[in-house]
Amino acid sequence: MLTLPKKVEAKLREEAEKVGVSEEELVLEALLKFLNEPPDPETKSELHFKLSEKYLKDAEEFLAKEDYVQASEKAWGAASQIVKALAAREGKELKSHRELHNYVAELSRKKKDREITRCWLIATSLHQNFYENWLPGETVRSAVEDIKTFIEKLSQLL
Repeated sequence: MLTLPKKVEAKLREEAEKVGVSEEELVLEALLKFLNEPPDPETKSELHFKLSEKYLKDAEEFLAKEDYVQASEKAWGAASQIVKALAAREGKELKSHRELHNYVAELSRKKKDREITRCWLIATSLHQNFYENWLPGETVRSAVEDIKTFIEKLSQLL
């Protein structure tokens, strides 16, 4: 956890949103560049895996507070980060929703596991719920459980 001045924190958040990565990813890239270290697939994969764990924990905390909108977004984040972890392990970088969807479809096809696609679609519904707040709380709770299953399944592939 970094302690940053508010101005720098705001700029970091803005730049991360602009390029479609997490703030942690942006900081890691800048730090590796500063240290003259090439970003290797293992390091990137580990970062995405840790972010997935963090976001899942955050989702559970928001569920406990009955903040279903934030729980939805954190669960989506956890799912997308585990997908990015797998892709990073292969040297791929996924920066758009299209790339995430295509990678998940490819993964599901390769593993002959439709459950991967089903859980991913649940994650995307949670992401939509963050913006629209249309899912009942019990549905969000159930969906977060499905995301846990998704993360466990994909973690085994790392």
